[in-house]
Amino acid sequence: MEYHWGDNRRYNSFSGWCKKRFGQRIQKVSINAGFSCPNRDGKISTGGCTFCNNEAFNPVSSYSEKGESVTSQINKGLLFLKERYKRAAMFVAYFQAYSNTYKSLDELKIVYSEALKHPDISGIVVGTRPDCIDVEKLKYLKELSKEYFVSIEYGVESCYDKTLNLINRGHDFQTSVKAIKQTSEMGIHTGAHFIIGLPGETKAEILNQIPVISELPLNSLKFHQLQIVKDTKIADQYLQNPKDFMFFELPEYVDFMVDIIERLNPSIAIERLSGEVPPRFNLGKRWGLIRSDQIIKMIEKRLEERNTWQGKLYNKEIVG
Repeated sequence: MEYHWGDNRRYNSFSGWCKKRFGQRIQKVSINAGFSCPNRDGKISTGGCTFCNNEAFNPVSSYSEKGESVTSQINKGLLFLKERYKRAAMFVAYFQAYSNTYKSLDELKIVYSEALKHPDISGIVVGTRPDCIDVEKLKYLKELSKEYFVSIEYGVESCYDKTLNLINRGHDFQTSVKAIKQTSEMGIHTGAHFIIGLPGETKAEILNQIPVISELPLNSLKFHQLQIVKDTKIADQYLQNPKDFMFFELPEYVDFMVDIIERLNPSIAIERLSGEVPPRFNLGKRWGLIRSDQIIKMIEKRLEERNTWQGKLYNKEIVG
């Protein structure tokens, strides 16, 4: 059976979207361009989000290092990725660490232009906060998108202001809604990131976010399970009060992600369904050495077993 997103996978995968648009997958070359964050430098807060420790999110190859030029990081990243993914042919620079629009427009132009001048780079993916974007920056990115692939990934994390306050996010959900709508209106590929299992959220509350997310003008989504990373505020909270945290067993998480997928707008491509933190950083629930690609296979198998697919329950059910 072929679903309306154009293939026989039971969810609208980002890799499938890339193949339809570009004829191949996109490989991201992670870049640490030395950006900061208003939630760390004092503009909003000095503590950062309670879950954040960027060292835990760096590529295992350690090719993206702060202080090294963008070009040098790209060259090292390409060596690593071309060895790991033999068939990879299309690469984009992924500005990943901290808030990658948190500089003046003139400074952003220098950083992004250096990446796009590289002969092997076909575009940029910019990870940032929704309170670090403005119309002038979006206009510039819109111009770039006429020649290159340009995507902005917003860390949203939750639709609930109570949760955003609890994790010291520094903005409310409406800030994310505004940024996502502005970006989409500019014709820029728009992505968002959500964490599954943040403190204080019940399963019903998590599922009730999906109709809200589904109505946002998003092109792609990333979902990660909550992971307790060392040297973070949330790690201190967990060690003090572990009973306040809800962790999924792996089979439970697989089933829950199926619940999410079948409620999600089928036009939104799913880029991630789980996250990986190196074991040396992880204090919370662990699922052993299982990798994200294996979890995807488990989710796809469960979708088949339940005879369901992305969007089967879209706009049909709200959890009580």
